[in-house]
Amino acid sequence: MRPSSDSARDTNLAGTGPPRPPPNSYRDSALSVFALLLAFRIVNALTLRSFFQPDEFFQSLEPAWQLAFGEYSNACITWEWTIQLRSSLHPALFAAVYRIAANLADRCGLGLPAKAELLLAAPKVTQAIFAALLDCYTWKLAEKAYGRGSRTALTTLALSVCSPWQWFCSTRTLSNCLETTITSVAIYYWPWHWPGTARDWEAGAKGKCQIDSLSELRLSLLLAALACILRPTNALVWLSVSVPTLWQASQRLRYVLGREILLCGSAVLVCSVASDRLYYGVWTLPPLRFLYFNIAQSLAVFYGKNRADYYITEGFPLLLTTALPFAIVGLWQSLRGSELQRSPTTGGSRVVASNETDIQHRLLTRLAWTAVIMTVTLSLISHKEVRFLYPILPFLHIISAKPLTSFAPPHAALSRKAVILFLLATNILLAGYVSQVHQRGVIDVLSYLRHKHETRNGLSNMSTTDTHVVTNSTVSFLMPCHSTPWRSHLIHPEISAWALTCEPPLNVPLSERSTYLDEADEFYIKPGPAAWLRDNMEDVQTIKMSGSRSGQHWMRQDPKFKRKYRREWPQNLVFFEQLEDTLKEYLDGTRYRECWRGFNSHFHDDWRRVGDVIVWCLDEE
Repeated sequence: MRPSSDSARDTNLAGTGPPRPPPNSYRDSALSVFALLLAFRIVNALTLRSFFQPDEFFQSLEPAWQLAFGEYSNACITWEWTIQLRSSLHPALFAAVYRIAANLADRCGLGLPAKAELLLAAPKVTQAIFAALLDCYTWKLAEKAYGRGSRTALTTLALSVCSPWQWFCSTRTLSNCLETTITSVAIYYWPWHWPGTARDWEAGAKGKCQIDSLSELRLSLLLAALACILRPTNALVWLSVSVPTLWQASQRLRYVLGREILLCGSAVLVCSVASDRLYYGVWTLPPLRFLYFNIAQSLAVFYGKNRADYYITEGFPLLLTTALPFAIVGLWQSLRGSELQRSPTTGGSRVVASNETDIQHRLLTRLAWTAVIMTVTLSLISHKEVRFLYPILPFLHIISAKPLTSFAPPHAALSRKAVILFLLATNILLAGYVSQVHQRGVIDVLSYLRHKHETRNGLSNMSTTDTHVVTNSTVSFLMPCHSTPWRSHLIHPEISAWALTCEPPLNVPLSERSTYLDEADEFYIKPGPAAWLRDNMEDVQTIKMSGSRSGQHWMRQDPKFKRKYRREWPQNLVFFEQLEDTLKEYLDGTRYRECWRGFNSHFHDDWRRVGDVIVWCLDEE
């Protein structure tokens, strides 16, 4: 019987292969799985209520908002964008999403509050698509490692879907999330059937196989280059994968791979440079500037320094949670080169099984070494975050699947099934807590402020085409810098807000950086909240209950007063509960009253962020 084109291709890539399921049925099955995963991740994205990292907003959505709606949209553009440290490709994606959502709202005649909700949801749904692709390609890569339709591959999919980290992080608009998806897809299309011989390559040239193989290689390299542009540290993944391939490949394949790396890398680099030229207005190369500022100038240390063993003692436990023991066993087996236990196949020959097993063994070994190399290398850098290891999480899920499958076979003892159920319940509870409870106040407060602004200006019954004078709502965030999202959640440009800043010591010599304090440090540490308010805000007499409007007016006209005080007291003052007693004492007798309080966290590693999020409103006279 003549094999189908997909079967022929798989057979040629592996040498000779066993019969495959009909291509259409498999493709339909894969599409069905992706559709279910997409629905799952959209629910995941739209129900996420907690805060994780400010980069989720300030390195993607804020510059995207400015790209989509202009300079006067009041987006918050941080220092990284002013010195061309980030690629414009990531925010450009979400800028397009914002424009599409805004145009859709206008065409449908939605009211302003409904348009705001659509703009809030659009990037979440977009990221849910990438999260579903991540789950899907983790499963497809596992099928390459363990065999199509194998139980171990399905176990890998279950690990990805049931992962608390994936539920908590995969649908966020962090560049790490997009990087992880792109890396997983690129790794799937990498030519794992290499190394081969020149004779194998020339034999493949007679059929469709070489064309398909080359097109998949190009797709892999284009995605790899894009991942490296987004996050330069992603190069560690591709050095770990490509160097052994080049070393073991024939001379002919080395030439082909080198040529394609040069062509695909150059194509992506040209697109990136053109995009950055349009965004920044100057010729620049953000990946090089990123490495220079974070490594050569050690500016990343300004945002935290961790122990050398951080990724081992904290990173892996947070990434893998209950899968950690299985990942340890799987890594040990893969690094030792333990032979794969494949299910017996019908048809084919011993040579077929041997060739496929070689490919599967190579794939698992490379994934394991990639995880080790990336972890060790990133451990040498002082500033560490768990999300920096995110690109290797799919690899770790694949590696963990085999020990987990062996621990719980179909006819496992009741005790082992009870353990699996306990681990699953733990994952569900943990995912629910970190996504619905922990650090949700800093998200909820922006919904309160936005809805209050809409009610105050009567925007509820207005459409996007109505003309209406909208008065400003003023907000001050007396919090550590970047404690909340910004315009991506405030939405309305008439909400005028400011927060304490934390610019790094860009122009400060290395010898003086240990004593450098940003504005947030000055507020909390030196000279302290009360002294900072006294030196940087209006005199409290301007907001005293007994203060008259005329007295407040003439005080503001006093030259001495204008020189000393810079900021007016806002209509809404937002802060953490930790600051409540200080503000009660300093603002005693003023027109401020508590108007909203929301739970934020039961615990926090930053003492400044302890307790509820509180809003005090200034009573209008």
